[in-house]
Amino acid sequence: MAENRPIGFWLRLVDGLIGEQFEATVEEHGITRRQWQIMNVLAEHPATSAALDESLKPFFKQTPDESSTEHLDELIESGWVAEDAGSFALTDQGHRSLAALGEVVERTRLLATEGIAEDEYEATLDVLQRMARNLGWEG
Repeated sequence: MAENRPIGFWLRLVDGLIGEQFEATVEEHGITRRQWQIMNVLAEHPATSAALDESLKPFFKQTPDESSTEHLDELIESGWVAEDAGSFALTDQGHRSLAALGEVVERTRLLATEGIAEDEYEATLDVLQRMARNLGWEG
C-alpha cells in the first residue's frame, strides 16, 4: 500500500518525475519539452504564437514569463517549423522529425505505465479530469 500521503504529494512527485524523464528523452534529440508540445499542436493545424500560448497555457502557468516565441525560434532555425504571415506550421521535415520523436517518447510513456493495467490507467485519467473540473478547470 502507498505511504499515507495526500494526493498533492503524489501528483507533484509523479509530474516532476515525468518531466525529468521526458526532458532527458527529448533533449537527447535536440529539442525541449515545450518545443515537443508546440510541434504536436502544429501537427494538428497551423497556429499563431497567441494560439500556441493559449493551447499550452497550463504548462506556461508553471513558468509565467514563458511563451511560445522563444521556443519557436529554434524550431524555425532547425527547419522543422515555418512562419507565414504570423502563422506557424510544421514543415515536411518537422512532420518526419515529430514522427521519429514520437517513437522515442512512446518508450518513455510505456516505462511510466509499466505494471499498470489499461483500465487502471483510464480510471486514473478519468478521476484526475473530474477533480480538475471540480476545481474550476474548463478545458
